Amino acid sequence: MTETETALLARCRAIPVSTWSDALDQLDVWGVVQGIPLQSGSGRICGFATTARQMPGRLHEFEKAEFAVGRLVSAAAPGRVLMVDVGGEPISTMGGLAAYGAKQLGAEGVVIDGACRDVDEIRNTGLWLASRWVAPTTGKGRLRLLPLGGPVTIGGIAVQQDDLVVGDETGIVVVPRQKLEAALPLAEKLMAADQAVEDRMKAGESFAEAGRATGYLTPKG
Repeated sequence: MTETETALLARCRAIPVSTWSDALDQLDVWGVVQGIPLQSGSGRICGFATTARQMPGRLHEFEKAEFAVGRLVSAAAPGRVLMVDVGGEPISTMGGLAAYGAKQLGAEGVVIDGACRDVDEIRNTGLWLASRWVAPTTGKGRLRLLPLGGPVTIGGIAVQQDDLVVGDETGIVVVPRQKLEAALPLAEKLMAADQAVEDRMKAGESFAEAGRATGYLTPKG
């Protein structure tokens, strides 16, 4: 990553998913990923999307080599979030060894609209990973990895290569890269408003008092 991208991600990482969601609402952009819970890891991740699509099929429909999990894992990198579209099928994209490989390469996180397996092993790696399912069913012979970097759909959200992905215990949000310049200052402003309310409450004001004073609950004036 460039120094500019590193600095940009540092600003973005400071902002919770809920605040990003509010900022996107102001831009009439729907970017909240649905139905893909956190399975491993903790805290907040923030990175640019590396997109991948795996075509699902029945057992033996594809050659095992077409699963290509090694190629998928090799795309992991610092500042990047692997966004894997399996069409929501309960077929495992990644188990413990693959997760360990992604962690070794410094992946910011992995989001799978499909399944992972060996979740206990994945948790031991510390990799931040969210998936629609946890299922033992292997992707070998059932999944074909398509060329990386194409458009995908994750939790009902269209995701393009290099979109911003932010995830925490509340959820996952995707900010289209072309909207990031507008969304980031909005999100920072909303976060500052939250902080102003918190500071007043810590000083002894009630939530209602602090909300009215800052315009958090109703516009001032």
